Amino acid sequence: MNETVKRAISGAIYVAVMWFGVSYQWSFHALFVLIGVICIYEMLKLRKGKNKFFSLLYVIIPLIFIHFIGLTYSEPIGFTYHPAIIMFMFILTWTFDTFAYLVGKPMGKHKIMPSISPKKSWEGFLGGFVFTLLISYLVNPLFDFKNSQFNPYVFAIILPFTATLGDFLESHFKRQAEVKDSGNFIPGHGGILDRMDAFMITIPILYIYLKIFCR
Repeated sequence: MNETVKRAISGAIYVAVMWFGVSYQWSFHALFVLIGVICIYEMLKLRKGKNKFFSLLYVIIPLIFIHFIGLTYSEPIGFTYHPAIIMFMFILTWTFDTFAYLVGKPMGKHKIMPSISPKKSWEGFLGGFVFTLLISYLVNPLFDFKNSQFNPYVFAIILPFTATLGDFLESHFKRQAEVKDSGNFIPGHGGILDRMDAFMITIPILYIYLKIFCR
């Protein structure tokens, strides 16, 4: 099978599984427990023979925090699950990654940190940033944020920076391990950790933003 077709099919399956997984509370928690176990396993392989403390925090903290992002508490109902913010985060992250690649591949002349991730460029970052803002504006009416203190446009401005930082950190771990991918779980895309790296800094920052500014 053509590599591009294989990547497209496996990528579409990954997106569908993630989207369905967060649609219901039971599948949301089950999905991210499974993702957490696989990511820890992949990180332990990357850090074999090396210090694991910071690298495990990089994985464990966000994949614990995400279980609480969609939960709200109100009397007398108790905790209720609302997946809108998590789905919004998925859409913006996938948008940023996609357009950073599409813009950066033909136009990327100025590398951000070539010693860690030689393909990441400022042109790609800017392209991803612009399209992330555009998509946040287009999809915002689909979500019920108007009655909450969550500002989707503030989050859309923050996300490209957190997604890039998460990506660079995982690239640093892979470079130290001298491997291209964290695993081969997703054909054509590498490991689960490779697909989750852009979320690893975004999730804790989103959690802090919600707890401090959206109470």
